[in-house]
Amino acid sequence: MLEKKFNQSWKFWLDRDAFALVWNIPEEAQDITLPHDAMIEVDPNPESANKGNTGYRDGDNYNYVKLFNAPREYRNKTVMMKFEGVYMNTFVYINGQLAAKRPFGYSTFYVHLNDYLKYGEENEIRVIVRNGAMTNSRWYSGGGIYRDVYLLVSDLTYMVPAGIQIKTDSIEDDYAVVDISTELKNRCHTPAELVLETVIKDGAGTVVSADKIPVVLFEGGARKVSQRIVIDNPKLWSADIPELYNCVSKLYQEDEVIDESENKFGIRILQVDAKRGLRVNGKTVKLRGACVHHDSGLLGAATYDDVKYRQVKILKEAGFNAIRMAHNPISQAMLRACDELGMYVMDESFDMWTRCKSDYDYGMYFQEWWEKDIEAMVRKDYNHPSVILYSIGNEIPELGTNKGVEICHQISEKVKSLDNTRFTLVSINGVFAAGDVVNKIVADVVAELNKEGTLEGNVNNFMALMQDHMDRIVVHPEITKILEKVCPTTDIAGYNYMAARYEEDGVEYPNRVIVGSETYPPEIARNWELVKKYSHVIGDFTWTGWDYIGEAGVGVPAYQRGEGGFGAQYPCQLAYCGDIDITGFRRPASYFREVVFGLRKDPYIAVQNPHKYGEDLIKTPWVMSDSISSWTWKESEGKPIIIEIYSPGEEVELICNGKSLGKKAAGKLAGFRTYFETSYEPGRLTAIAYENGLEIGRMDLSTAAKERKVFIKPEAGRDQELIYLPIEICDKDGNIGTEEEARLEITVEGVAEIIGFGSANPKSDYNYNKMVTETFQGRALAILKKKENEGTVSIKVSSDKYQDEVIELEI
Repeated sequence: MLEKKFNQSWKFWLDRDAFALVWNIPEEAQDITLPHDAMIEVDPNPESANKGNTGYRDGDNYNYVKLFNAPREYRNKTVMMKFEGVYMNTFVYINGQLAAKRPFGYSTFYVHLNDYLKYGEENEIRVIVRNGAMTNSRWYSGGGIYRDVYLLVSDLTYMVPAGIQIKTDSIEDDYAVVDISTELKNRCHTPAELVLETVIKDGAGTVVSADKIPVVLFEGGARKVSQRIVIDNPKLWSADIPELYNCVSKLYQEDEVIDESENKFGIRILQVDAKRGLRVNGKTVKLRGACVHHDSGLLGAATYDDVKYRQVKILKEAGFNAIRMAHNPISQAMLRACDELGMYVMDESFDMWTRCKSDYDYGMYFQEWWEKDIEAMVRKDYNHPSVILYSIGNEIPELGTNKGVEICHQISEKVKSLDNTRFTLVSINGVFAAGDVVNKIVADVVAELNKEGTLEGNVNNFMALMQDHMDRIVVHPEITKILEKVCPTTDIAGYNYMAARYEEDGVEYPNRVIVGSETYPPEIARNWELVKKYSHVIGDFTWTGWDYIGEAGVGVPAYQRGEGGFGAQYPCQLAYCGDIDITGFRRPASYFREVVFGLRKDPYIAVQNPHKYGEDLIKTPWVMSDSISSWTWKESEGKPIIIEIYSPGEEVELICNGKSLGKKAAGKLAGFRTYFETSYEPGRLTAIAYENGLEIGRMDLSTAAKERKVFIKPEAGRDQELIYLPIEICDKDGNIGTEEEARLEITVEGVAEIIGFGSANPKSDYNYNKMVTETFQGRALAILKKKENEGTVSIKVSSDKYQDEVIELEI
């Protein structure tokens, strides 16, 4: 079916009267353009029912209305709407009549309009989103129609939306065979004699193959038509070389095109086994994975193609070749980016099944809706070559029960009945699945530690024991029993925080394929060595690749209780455990990981906070240290300071202002992390990495001069709809004043508007929809949205400490 975006000219207001007899549009209704996250517009609130789970933001009940004229000719057409994501409990009314509903906030769903339309007249589309029941999410969900909406129109006989499925059947030396299944439907009262034409074009638009077949559909009939098409000298898709093709499908009746559709796809074949691991087109691939949430940083949950393209691009430049969309289905915008840029995808369906993790979450609806939502996920993903794995659940507590194992089997089989080209897994946290035997596990581990005389710290609660002795816990025989039941129900075993089992399970269960579906960031050196060593371990997915709103404080380093970690208090709003912060800036852990992956030859310099020297750092397992890459520290001259060097090679040397501080072991022998302690002396640090006595890379880090200014640095990107403007406080040489906390105000005039303004500060005092923020470590970010295709936009940033900075852009 022909699709066009239906994002313009919507009205929005909060729903305060569920029993209103007259469905009018109140005067206070806002004019909005989708996608729209209503939740991010509300300032964080310390009294939030959600607390830090959603960054101290609560949901509400939302009304959206769009008026549109349905031409008379639509009477003889098929008319639908497609919603790519609405959070949550969505009811769609056409002219006051309920046409569809969807409780899950992450599924794509379709609404058939023909039974409700008034042809030749104005029609009202009303979407009511009942997101006011708190709590319903363990992280920031957003609220409202946060993804794109489309209007779909075709003839009465048509190709079913998402009904064209393209599968690589085989690949030979000089040709490939693709199997294309096309779902057709006839709403007419008479038979339809049709011709289906399928044309395959390469990335340059050249026709490389085509096929035509006749089809007869009887009254009210539906049929799937299959075509096996040969493509000579195919260009194969992989994350390294993401070659795409375009399948153009046209449906003819009496030589007239009555419907058409275009679908991009890639030619690739997947295999997996314990002997050779994961193979893409016959080549073994190790997944350098990043877990990511669905939010768009400063824009909340609002999902734009430009946002997701930028996100995937930065993740790939940082060394990742795979993402796990946690813990809900990925957006189509991000899938398009992954296809185009080359990024493997593990798409995850649910965070809960029959047991709620929040008071009013999807667990309330799972039993009645899971099959529909699984089908929606698979149909959405089918033609995207980037998708290679389906995770059917995350840290499901009932996996430790027989019924939970049965449900796991049912979901996995449902997925494979819809798509037999990818592999299934469930992301298992053995501890969470242990349930009633947790007390036994704790007692046994504590007894072992006491016997060895190695028990340290407070083990009065399980969380404390987990933090220090997770490797002991996850190999407990009770968890082994659970895994023996669960793992056979899926193709791959997803291990959350259970790297300690990789080696032993490879011996005990020689046919079990394992992926580290969620792992601690500081453990990447240990984990990646295991991934490389064992063929049955296909990859590692760190928590997380990109920072996100909600689960506030889990990655915030702290020196007092309540500053960070699980006990972080308001105004902490971000998890702050991402390799990359919410503005897209790479944090030290990102460079550490890149060195471990073997993708970076230059060392990387990070510096621990000298103001906290000698104090005990309170950190969760997701925190490496409190270091940042800076040699600019106020009031610290002559004081002790610790420098971390992430380095490949055999040795690394540190030089301060021309004086060598010595050489130390680097690379694998040092866990890729070397420490130097010295006294802070402004100037220049230089780290040099050596292999066999020869320099293989270096990095310089300089103190920022006292004379600084505000710099606006437009980012090169797609710029189709959004413009990213990083803002930095730095000297004339580009050295950033990382201790600078400057209040910034922004004004924009011309053919663009500001839609996001903020910093990566996990404890910001400013909401992201304000025109004011404060720099964090010398940085902030503005996001502009174009109002017109061409013209001039003027941006002015004012500061409480520096002169105004003004730039003009032609867009």
